[in-house]
Amino acid sequence: MVGTKNTLKNSTTPRVFVAATRQNDGKTTASLGLMAAIQESHPRVGFIKPIGQRFVDIHRQRIDEDTVLMDRVYGLNCPLDEMSPIAVEQDFTRRYLRTANYEALAARIQRAFDRVAWEKDIVLCEGTGHAGVGSVFDLSNARVAKLIGAKVIIVSRGGIGRPIDEIALNQALFEKENVEIIGVILNKVMPGKVDQVSEFARKGLHRRGLELLGVIPHVRLLSSPTMDLIREELAAEPMNRADAFRNIVDDVVVGAMGAEHAAKLFRAGTLLIVPGDREDLIASVAAVRMGCEPIKLSGVILTDDLRPTQAVLRVLQDLPYPVLFTREGSYEVASKVHDLIVKTRPDDTAKIALIRDLIRSHVDVKRILQSIT
Repeated sequence: MVGTKNTLKNSTTPRVFVAATRQNDGKTTASLGLMAAIQESHPRVGFIKPIGQRFVDIHRQRIDEDTVLMDRVYGLNCPLDEMSPIAVEQDFTRRYLRTANYEALAARIQRAFDRVAWEKDIVLCEGTGHAGVGSVFDLSNARVAKLIGAKVIIVSRGGIGRPIDEIALNQALFEKENVEIIGVILNKVMPGKVDQVSEFARKGLHRRGLELLGVIPHVRLLSSPTMDLIREELAAEPMNRADAFRNIVDDVVVGAMGAEHAAKLFRAGTLLIVPGDREDLIASVAAVRMGCEPIKLSGVILTDDLRPTQAVLRVLQDLPYPVLFTREGSYEVASKVHDLIVKTRPDDTAKIALIRDLIRSHVDVKRILQSIT
């Protein structure tokens, strides 16, 4: 067993730890919405993500991207490196297994929490994946929650059977670390099944001694990528002057058919993926623009390292949505777009406003506050 020497000085500031049963279940969505909801009654809310696996370099420091998001949305008055004390780099696990510096890492987390909690009413803590993530270096989510003395909310994807099975696995590890679970939030539930899921999930969770704190309906906007996210993922080159990179992609059309048939699929929110030499399809996009139909695509991606002629490029310059160029094939591009993990960004103002409304309307924030204050 690793040591559990306690260097945490702040044991009084209320704190809550948002965990999940799987990646992409909605921890960040819950954290974004809870921050706004909690601030309505407790204006000074701190934030920390003790262990980060996806990070960005800021002033030569590796900061978890969710920490950056929270800071930019809410203007948190705290150094970024304190809100994101440990970034799991590529060789982090191998280095830990060689040196086993648990005490130093645990102390770093506790010092960071003390700094984040300074003069705050409440601290919101965000985990990384399910309860066991980080166990290989002795800092599972359950252990981290224990280190900072936090009670836990578990976020799981909507449903009844599978979510409760997965919640039970997470519950066992939190209970092994003597961490109290406040309750469960079910996310991404199909709107027509919210009442049914609420009724039966509440009964199933009650049998395990857990409380259902909320059921959030699935909203496609939150899982749809923007053109900017796609551009970044593909490292694609912009081919025109349009800067509408916040356009949401709801549907994808791969240009593998004739222009006449493809044009029937063009509608608002569509991304067209087409080889750069299919000038008949590319011209049909311009024709839609110049015609009477009020259709606005989200964007176009030209693939296969094939650039259209200068005449076609001049037409593309006037399109009001982004046209991107990549050397990858259409199939590879379509697969990447399909598999893209959509993360909310600071400039996704419509998404953030929607998240706030969803949490306020569908989660019992008052019950959460009663449990930690």
